[in-house]
Amino acid sequence: MRVLHFFKTYWPDTFGGVERTIHAIAKGTANYGIESDVLSLSSTPEQNTREFDGHIAHKAKLDFEFASTGFSREVFRRFRDLSDKADIVHYHFPWPVMDVVHLTSRLKKPTVVTYHSDIVKQRILLQLYRPLMHRFLTSVDRIVATSPNYLATSDVLQRYRSKTTLIPLGLDEGDYPRASADVKARWRERFPKPFFLFVGVLRYYKGVHILLEAAKQTDHDILLVGQGPMEASLKAYAKEHSLGNVHFLGALPDADKSALLELSTGFVFPSHLRSEAFGLALVEAAMFGKPMISCEIGTGTSYVNRSLETGIVVPASDPLALAEALETLCRSDASAALQYGRNAKDRYLANFTADKMAGAYSELYHQLLQLHPA
Repeated sequence: MRVLHFFKTYWPDTFGGVERTIHAIAKGTANYGIESDVLSLSSTPEQNTREFDGHIAHKAKLDFEFASTGFSREVFRRFRDLSDKADIVHYHFPWPVMDVVHLTSRLKKPTVVTYHSDIVKQRILLQLYRPLMHRFLTSVDRIVATSPNYLATSDVLQRYRSKTTLIPLGLDEGDYPRASADVKARWRERFPKPFFLFVGVLRYYKGVHILLEAAKQTDHDILLVGQGPMEASLKAYAKEHSLGNVHFLGALPDADKSALLELSTGFVFPSHLRSEAFGLALVEAAMFGKPMISCEIGTGTSYVNRSLETGIVVPASDPLALAEALETLCRSDASAALQYGRNAKDRYLANFTADKMAGAYSELYHQLLQLHPA
């Protein structure tokens, strides 16, 4: 069986949450005898079309971007060529250009869409896009929601409830090698006090500005790993308010990130808008057995981090509640924090491994082939 994954971006151009999910599915389903290709856009397609962990990352020429959407003329031809060789086409939503490519291709193959997120930011453009979106979602065979929380709170998914199934996102612990003693010693020397860790792209919906507000009310170190469009304004705010306990570390190699995850007191994830549909970084923290702090936004974040089981869930956009949660994990009841961490690791093993996700997709792919016999 051969599966074509289709999304606007992929490694090596970008490797965010959706891209990591595609990688984990492609790599994991190979253990079930499934071959995968991934088609995405790139400004340098000749340079960035290459093999990656047993599958090919194919690229079509990116012509321009508008409203976080990449456009390409070449992608129509590339999709047609690759989908002809595939048994199943696996879309990753949202990306409006993908809808147009699908609907104009007159594809006769089985199709599945992993619904990663509602469209939240582009509300005005959504009014124009909505008819196309519903034509696309109506035409595919199956839709996958990544958490019961998101399925219950998404108006779009509720409309397609009869053909929507649930497969949580998962990560492979083997992709996160433990840091060496020397690497951990270097970070321990730099940050000897207990610290909390945030990992993610510094985007508007990550709520890091709220975390900086909370940092005014605690003396605990807060380490921020990642880069992004909000970086300059966040750094300026931290400097203006003399937040000496906030440390911007930028993008780090995996070994350093693993070291910080191991050494941290807990993981803080202040995303405050529904654009944060799942929070794969929370799965990373759970994999390392860390207690978590996140916000209630009606999405998968509260599916990964269960309040008072694997950590603490606070109201969104509430810096005081965030600060109190930091204090609780660090000072008030250390034994509870340790138990949260153990529960988080158990929950990862039971629900969020890459193999569990890959097995579920393998089963779904075989079901789809039965719906479309050759």
